[in-house]
Amino acid sequence: REAWAGRLLAPVYARAAPRLSARPRRLLQPIAPLNQGPTILLVTRSLRVEGRLWLEVLLPVRPNGTRGWVPADVMRLRRVATRIVIDLGDRRLSLYRAGRRVTRVPVAVGKPGTPTPTGRLFAIAEVIRTNIPGAFLGPVVFPLTGYSERLNEFAGGDGRVAIHGTSLPSLIGTRASNGCIRMRNGDVLRMARLVRPGTPVAIRP
Repeated sequence: REAWAGRLLAPVYARAAPRLSARPRRLLQPIAPLNQGPTILLVTRSLRVEGRLWLEVLLPVRPNGTRGWVPADVMRLRRVATRIVIDLGDRRLSLYRAGRRVTRVPVAVGKPGTPTPTGRLFAIAEVIRTNIPGAFLGPVVFPLTGYSERLNEFAGGDGRVAIHGTSLPSLIGTRASNGCIRMRNGDVLRMARLVRPGTPVAIRP
């Protein structure tokens, strides 16, 4: 019914285990790289070690599903009541709030050669408003923590998968993308009223 997300307050290394001597996995910055907004990470576990509280967070890195531990004192926590479930077989996206489904809409998903990655746990990493309804990516883009498992880059990017609008609504309901999830612009705008970074996303085959 709810999850927890944390806003990063200072640069910190996400580590392989909850201790300062553990191997660093990623240097995290408080400013998100794509939209220059705050870095907000989905929290998956917490653990107190020698009196210090550590948080396990989902990292926006390859391979998909990578997690790391950060001290809780560098995060400002908040509850997340929304979650998203994408069914690739049905090509539908469902948005839940406090455990209740509030919308279910058709989407376009990855082509057979460039499939959308599947997994129980991704998260919305950022919210980018292009404010250009006619743009190829539509008026809103939700980059995920996941990456294409077939492409290292596309469209000048690093292969990051996103949920976004579209300038080609006739392809909604088909397998048409390089791995991203495309929504009708009206649907993505309605979703943007509820969804924030840190929202969990499950992608089912």
